[in-house]
Amino acid sequence: MTIRKILSRDFLLTFSAQLTFSFSLFILIPTLPIYLSRLGAEEAEIGILIGTSSVSSLILRPFVGSALLRIPERNFMIGGALLFILCSVAYIFLSPFWPFLMIRVFHGFGFALFYTASTTFIANISPEAHRGQSIGYFFLAFNFAFALAPSFGMFLLNRFHFTFLFLVCAALSLCSLFLSTRLKKRGENAPETPLTEDRSFLSRKALPPAILAFFTHIIWGALTAFFPLYALEHGMSNPGIFFAAFAVMLILGRTFGGRILDLHSREKVIFPCLLTYIIATLILAFSETTPMFILAAVIWGAGNAFAFPAFVALVIDLAGPSRGPALGTFTALSDMGVGLGAVSMGIVLRLTNFQTMFLCLAFTGVINFIYFYFFVMKKAN
Repeated sequence: MTIRKILSRDFLLTFSAQLTFSFSLFILIPTLPIYLSRLGAEEAEIGILIGTSSVSSLILRPFVGSALLRIPERNFMIGGALLFILCSVAYIFLSPFWPFLMIRVFHGFGFALFYTASTTFIANISPEAHRGQSIGYFFLAFNFAFALAPSFGMFLLNRFHFTFLFLVCAALSLCSLFLSTRLKKRGENAPETPLTEDRSFLSRKALPPAILAFFTHIIWGALTAFFPLYALEHGMSNPGIFFAAFAVMLILGRTFGGRILDLHSREKVIFPCLLTYIIATLILAFSETTPMFILAAVIWGAGNAFAFPAFVALVIDLAGPSRGPALGTFTALSDMGVGLGAVSMGIVLRLTNFQTMFLCLAFTGVINFIYFYFFVMKKAN
């Protein structure tokens, strides 16, 4: 059976390690902006502090991707989990701006190490004929964490102190570390591409899907940084519900529609997905009630359920054996989008209002769709 070919021991261990790792990260999505706001940070400062981890992650990712051609993925996963443990504890003792900024930098380093390595590991152990489906199933680890962690984070915040919340993040990262150590030791990756290409930190082949991910992550970065504040302003006591609705759509889409990624071309899958980003942000621009927020989350999640695995599958298709540098390039541009989205929309929000910010995000989605149609889809046909 296809499922048995995909769900190997190492796949399940990596999935579980990614689940606990992502849980420790996503707990902070609604809580960290609130934490910073209560400490007196302004919108622009919050945007910088939230986005800094993504910027630091993007700096490291190409180097990680290149190193993965020679060093087993398991080693980087262990290193990333260790950094997450240390940073989670450090949040307790350091306050904004500069000390907190440095911790966000190292938090981003940890994410770059773990995420790039785990995704490359799954790509390397997946059956070639079912790679799209395998990647879709793997990303369910993020989705399950995203469905539960933001609401759980708000639960902890409403009933306990921030210190307890950060300790929970450290404990989850410790679980991820333990699971990563249980992975079988793989030998050095042996790429089949020429040495000159292997030593490159960036992959030109990965640029088209990486640019698509860059624009979609601008939207992601801004929403994770500022939607919690917008929701609280409009009477939504638990902004985690928005992210839970988003994640439920991801889980449903990837669970029941995983084979779509292998039955249709990547371009045909991506085309309608990009439209959902535009529609969802337009709804947010003109909505102030919880039901409309959830509708936007459902539409956004339905598109993202297939868009991101399709991006990753397209990267792997284009990269050939040099998957490490290709995924490093892809994830670096994704991180750049998250950081730029948080920082730039923080400035927009300070100068204007939430409605203008959401309209800017919708315009970003339009630019992404135009790029895809003329520079990716047209070339593929």
